[in-house]
Amino acid sequence: MQTLTSKIVQARLRELADPVLAEGAQRYFKTGKGEYGEGDRFLGLRAAQIHATVKEHRELSIPEVVKLLQSPFNEDRLTAVLIWVTQMPKAPDSVQKVIYELYLANTHRINSWGLVDCSAPGVVGYYLLDKNRKPVHRLAQSEILWERRIAVLATFTWIRKKDCADTLKICEVLLKDREDLIHKATGWMLREVGKRDLASLEGFLDAHARIMPRTMLRYAIERMSPERRGYYLKLKGS
Repeated sequence: MQTLTSKIVQARLRELADPVLAEGAQRYFKTGKGEYGEGDRFLGLRAAQIHATVKEHRELSIPEVVKLLQSPFNEDRLTAVLIWVTQMPKAPDSVQKVIYELYLANTHRINSWGLVDCSAPGVVGYYLLDKNRKPVHRLAQSEILWERRIAVLATFTWIRKKDCADTLKICEVLLKDREDLIHKATGWMLREVGKRDLASLEGFLDAHARIMPRTMLRYAIERMSPERRGYYLKLKGS
């Protein structure tokens, strides 16, 4: 039996590549000079194709996943982190720890909102579910945009368990963040908090709506009644 390697996974992804889709992805993920995804490269695959590839190669060894994560192509890195997300629930804690630590050691390769959003909850959030969460609070203080987004997205796993305290603390830390991608992420997570614990969301908004970035506020109140949305927009002065 042939040993599964990162090169085998890459060959499969390249069989599915579509240059037309790649060109569209380059624009969608803002890869131009000075944009947040500057320099990223794409093969051109649909999400269903990537998920099928992950399922087919979910037994890829951790060292080979790390190799895949070093690729300049976004879909290779996406496949790598999704393989880790797939492996985490069935792995013993010792292996989960290795995946978690390697993930955080390679945040410079997890450098787009697509990569962060699909993996931070399933790797960082999953691992820290029953552990000390100080590492995520440290990430929220990072100078690196993607590490701050990892911090807030990791909490999605806890929100789903109706454990929202860390989300609210991290969103408070990020209130003055300058990046729109952080405003969207924090607003999204606040909206998810509101689905499980509306009182906590309203308490946060009562305290901070006046100073929240407009995008963050609009995302947070999206599921509220028109009356409540109007109330908080009026507080903000929107």
